[in-house]
Amino acid sequence: MRDIDPSRGVRVRGEPKPVVVGIDGSTASRNVLGWAVTEAVNRNVPIRLVHAVPDIKPLNAPPCCIDEALIRAEDEIRGLRTGVRVDSVRIPGESGEVLVRESFNAVMVCVGAPTANPSTGRLFGPTAVALLERAHCPVAVIRTDSDGSARKGGVVSVVLDDEPDNDAVVQMAMHEGRLRNATVRQVDRRLNSWIRRYPDVPVEIVASGTGRQYRRSRRDAVGVQLAVVGDSDADDIGTLAVPNCHPILGYPDCSVLMVRK
Repeated sequence: MRDIDPSRGVRVRGEPKPVVVGIDGSTASRNVLGWAVTEAVNRNVPIRLVHAVPDIKPLNAPPCCIDEALIRAEDEIRGLRTGVRVDSVRIPGESGEVLVRESFNAVMVCVGAPTANPSTGRLFGPTAVALLERAHCPVAVIRTDSDGSARKGGVVSVVLDDEPDNDAVVQMAMHEGRLRNATVRQVDRRLNSWIRRYPDVPVEIVASGTGRQYRRSRRDAVGVQLAVVGDSDADDIGTLAVPNCHPILGYPDCSVLMVRK
C-alpha cells in the first residue's frame, strides 16, 4: 500500500480501470468487499482499496507504512480466493472528495452504509451523498443490516421511464440481476420493455401506481436488495426520507447503484 499525493494520477495508461472501494475500517466498509469483488471478477478488472485519512502529519514526519484497515481488507479479499488483483492506497483528504476524484479513473466506486435510521433525518452519510451527487462513474452504496451483517437477498429494482439515461440504468439493473442471480423488478413507467433482450433473467414488471405486476418468476419477492437509479435521482438523494413517493418501494433504505452519464 502507498501514501500518495491526491493531486497525482496513479493509473498507468492502458491498464483497465478498477472497481474502487472506500475503506475506513468500519463493518459497513468491509461488508462491501464481497460485492465489489464479484463486480471486478465479472469485468476482469482489479480492485482498488482507498483509505482517505486526515492530512495532519507534521511536515518532517516519515510516511506511515502500516494501515490496519487496508491490511484487513486485503486479507478478506485474498480469503475469497478469486485471484482478483488488489491495489491499496492511503490518500490524505476528506473521504468524499478523495473518492469523487478517484471516480474519474474507475469503472465503479463502492462504499458501505449502515441501515438507514429515519429518526435522524439522514439516510446516507456525507461520503455517500458526495459520491451519489458528483461521481463520474457508477456508484454502489451497499447497506449493512442492523446486526452488522452484509445485507443479502431480495430483488434488484429499477424504474422504466423516459429519462435520457434510462436505457443505461435498466441495462445496469439487468446486468446486476444476472450477476447476483436475482429477480429484476421493473417499475414500469413506459411502454418499451427489456424482457426480450434478457430472456434468461427473471423479471417482475410493476405498473407504477396500480399495484399490479406481471411476473416471469415464481420466486417470492423478499424486499429490494439493490435499487438501480440514474442522474435524475442525484439531486434529491441527500434529502430523501422514508417513506417518500419514489416508485421503488422503500427507496433509498436499501443498497443503491447510481448510473452516471
